[in-house]
Amino acid sequence: MKIATCLQHVAFEGPGVFRQALEIRGYSVRSTLVPSEELPQDPGDFLLIMGGPMSVNDPEPWIAEERQFLQEAIAKDIPILGICFGSQLLATAVGGSVAPGLCVEIGMVPVTLTDEGQADPVFNQGPSTFQVFQWHGEGISLPPEIPSLVASANFPVQAFRVRERCYGLLFHLEMEEAGIQALCRECPEDVLKSGVPPETIHAQAIRHLPLSHQLADRLIGHLVQ
Repeated sequence: MKIATCLQHVAFEGPGVFRQALEIRGYSVRSTLVPSEELPQDPGDFLLIMGGPMSVNDPEPWIAEERQFLQEAIAKDIPILGICFGSQLLATAVGGSVAPGLCVEIGMVPVTLTDEGQADPVFNQGPSTFQVFQWHGEGISLPPEIPSLVASANFPVQAFRVRERCYGLLFHLEMEEAGIQALCRECPEDVLKSGVPPETIHAQAIRHLPLSHQLADRLIGHLVQ
């Protein structure tokens, strides 16, 4: 059986529906909580890098170690998917940067495909504008050779592709109802910054989850083909 390595940074931000999408395609998902556990010796056959409330610019040694681990995985040409903090880590691993944005994006936010996104083999199969679940306050700047695929009004880089099977998403396609509730419970400061009550964040997100899960499955299918 193929191994999908999932790097988590907090216990309440796990692989969500990505786990099922990988398992039905013959992968066993093995999770590591990076800040408190050692990185695995090998990324396996698929590398999934999840979110977290920290910044890639924080000085903790494990962040630099994980970035190096990611660079080595990129060199091995295995499928890679970075989500939120994971996408920011991926961006810095390939020469980009991360900095605070003009606002926080919490809950459902409309995003739009760029010209490059409309030609992308994953995103070109869906609508050009759609709602995604967000939970971040920092944005990504990419090196010139890597275009943004998806943008929002306040963050021009919402998704990018480093190569055919290596994507970074600032938003959360994997999120399930329990994950939304956990974020609202575990990150109350972020909820206050958003100015939106937890129950509203939850209610607005629920009806958009099926489309997000369809896109999550399509993305995994593309990455492992």
